[in-house]
Amino acid sequence: MHNGDDVIIGIDAGTSVIKAVAFDPAGRQLACASVRNVYATGNDGSATQSLERTWADCVSALKGLGEKLDGLAGRTVALAVTAQGDGTWLVGAGNRPVGDAWLWLDARAAPSVRRIANRSEDRARFEATGTGLNTCQQGAQMAHMDRHFPMLLDSAEVALHCKDWLYLNLTGVRATDPSEASFTFGNFRTRRYDDVAIDSLGLSHRKSLLPEIVDGTQIQHPLSVEAARATGLRAGTPVSLGYVDMVMTALGAGVRTRSTNAACSTVGSTGVHMRAKPVEEVQLNADGTGYVIALPVPGIVTQVQTNMGATLNIDWILRLAADLMADAGREVAFSDLVGRIEHWLETTRPGALLYHPYISEAGERGPFVNANARAGFIGLSTRHGFPDLLRAVVEGLGMATRDCYAAMGAMPQELRLTGGAARSRALRGVLAASIDAPVRISDREEAGAAGAAMMAAVALGVYPTMDACIDEWVSPLLGKTEAPDSELARHYDRLYPAYVVARQSLTPVWETLGQEHAHAVSEGDAAMAAPDSADLTAHDDAGPASASQPHLPASPL
Repeated sequence: MHNGDDVIIGIDAGTSVIKAVAFDPAGRQLACASVRNVYATGNDGSATQSLERTWADCVSALKGLGEKLDGLAGRTVALAVTAQGDGTWLVGAGNRPVGDAWLWLDARAAPSVRRIANRSEDRARFEATGTGLNTCQQGAQMAHMDRHFPMLLDSAEVALHCKDWLYLNLTGVRATDPSEASFTFGNFRTRRYDDVAIDSLGLSHRKSLLPEIVDGTQIQHPLSVEAARATGLRAGTPVSLGYVDMVMTALGAGVRTRSTNAACSTVGSTGVHMRAKPVEEVQLNADGTGYVIALPVPGIVTQVQTNMGATLNIDWILRLAADLMADAGREVAFSDLVGRIEHWLETTRPGALLYHPYISEAGERGPFVNANARAGFIGLSTRHGFPDLLRAVVEGLGMATRDCYAAMGAMPQELRLTGGAARSRALRGVLAASIDAPVRISDREEAGAAGAAMMAAVALGVYPTMDACIDEWVSPLLGKTEAPDSELARHYDRLYPAYVVARQSLTPVWETLGQEHAHAVSEGDAAMAAPDSADLTAHDDAGPASASQPHLPASPL
């Protein structure tokens, strides 16, 4: 039995921020420290992140937590870690990184996704994993590496995900969890690796790169001496490897229910829409899209559809406005524009425009997969101003949410919301009307870190089951239901079919634009690679030294 002074730390390493959050054993949040993440993007569709920097930032977050909470090292009874999902974090000899990680945002595997998805074997992979193939996933990225950059995999000893890399640094153990293992290379029914899935990706000869699968509610490893020295925590403190951040956030926000047909949407940089159900009730769609991701509850999984871009769309249009105002000599803070969103939505007509929120350069992955999909407005006229565009963007997020739930069956009877944007009353109203169901938000500030910490609490025996933990950590923090506006719901019900027809009709347009972009990038790379006479002289002078360097592709990472 643990006392009230005990602390469980949940680490949540997102794409933009790494957080270390302290909870007491009853689930009350005590303190939080965060560090901004850094990643790089390229014209070739790459999105990469330094492994060393990510671990250093995690250490900084843990040290920052120690500065906020007295006696943290002595009070901490366990740690748990979750992080951004998908992506490929290769580790070689001596647990050293093999270059930078390919993030879930990386779009370079698009040609390999098209090649594999067009093969008959891919349906068997989908039936096993429950997950549609897309550029985000480690399986697609490794298949692309194997074909185009084999030296990366040749140099690796294990292929990890972000949380797995942090777990390795915390414990010295190379492992992954049942959720990412099964939706990438395994079977959601068994939560183990599956040869059918691995073979369909053409990666049977790379099976040695797949790490051990560890469930953090059952198995913990001690914090290593090296990690203790770096973080200031005590060596030997039990560490749980959490599931992927999508389901940790949903777990902390209330996706698991035992009665209400509820669903959970995380409205952050991306949009994640999921519902929990028994394994035997999963119905895979004919289009082969979405995810099936295990929950740390026996026999329960989440069926998931994810939008590549959610609030990224709002960030884009507000930053565009801020840049234009700055060019006109009127500097305005981005935060000032965020504060005006509610007003703009109140003073504009609903449904005046259609907007498809595919702003990510990686395209879209839910409820359809198309790396060339792009955002766009439909219905513009001279009478539309910036507030109308902003409203269309927000309504586009509502339509995309409905699109995702429609791919998983009937609309949910209740929608539980998490993510920073869920704090917006106007956005909640649009989402509620879009699916015509009441919404609830959780008072849980850091749902992802809480979900991970809940796994550690179960592993420690503070709770006999995850459901018992949910009863104390999650249910009491759910707010009141907010009913949808019936008139707005009817309006969106009429608008939604046009939204779907438009995005289906745009497919050949996106394909043409994608080909033109690829052509422009190729021409630009060729121009940069063509040396002038001065370059030739410099290269000649450096001859022996440059010749001694191994030749690598211009941008393998």
